[in-house]
Amino acid sequence: MNTNNLNMALYEKMAAEQDKYRDWLKSQSPAEVLNHAYEYTVREDIVMAMEELELTDAQAQALLDSPTPLADVYRYFEKVETDHMDVIRDSIENRADDVCKAQAELRETAVYPHSASYAKEHGELEQYRASNNANLRCKEAIEAAVREHFDGMYLSHDAAKGVIQTYGLDRVMLVLANTVQLQDWDGRYSRRNKEWAKTIPNFNSDTVRHGYAVNSHPAVLDGFIDLVREEHLRRQPRSSVREHLKQEPKQAAPKAPAHKKREPER
Repeated sequence: MNTNNLNMALYEKMAAEQDKYRDWLKSQSPAEVLNHAYEYTVREDIVMAMEELELTDAQAQALLDSPTPLADVYRYFEKVETDHMDVIRDSIENRADDVCKAQAELRETAVYPHSASYAKEHGELEQYRASNNANLRCKEAIEAAVREHFDGMYLSHDAAKGVIQTYGLDRVMLVLANTVQLQDWDGRYSRRNKEWAKTIPNFNSDTVRHGYAVNSHPAVLDGFIDLVREEHLRRQPRSSVREHLKQEPKQAAPKAPAHKKREPER
């Protein structure tokens, strides 16, 4: 048997061995399958490598002589020290660096305060597009934060913290106000938040604005807006806070019930 035939025979023997292993694995409990997941993956890689590898006659024959050449190679692989964990650690660190860089870029991307036509006339389309792209990502982050921090009954008090940290308070407020403006008919948003939304201008077309309208449940999103507004108020100078409180509508105190004049006894 020539070299090509020996290599092909070895590949077919390993493939058949893996098929048998796969069939056995399918009959096991889910927990047992998980226990063997790593072994299965490595064995798959060995078979794949063998499909292209060209061993010498002696090497191929040596492995063919074993009743389980695939299992033999896997057991040898288990003992070999590799840089696998170093690669994993590098991947974690590099991904974290990429996210930090992306977050920094988002924070530095200013909210563009003009329309598309203005941007085109003044050569600022790049800033306009970058701002709208950040709006879209901010919208998705708000939806994710609502899903993560709402337990079906209550919205966590720190639900807005991460989104504000990543996208900045101005952009978060713009995206939320845009959503309320487009859904002003919805009674699940409070009157206070509807009035607040009207104070934040938006120069985009309706088509663009609908793209970054938040799709979370309005009643829950209304609570999220409250949290963002509280954070905005907290960051204002104390004098501004006092002025804001003066402007808040005050509820009249309930009147005490009138005392009925007592009739004289007869």
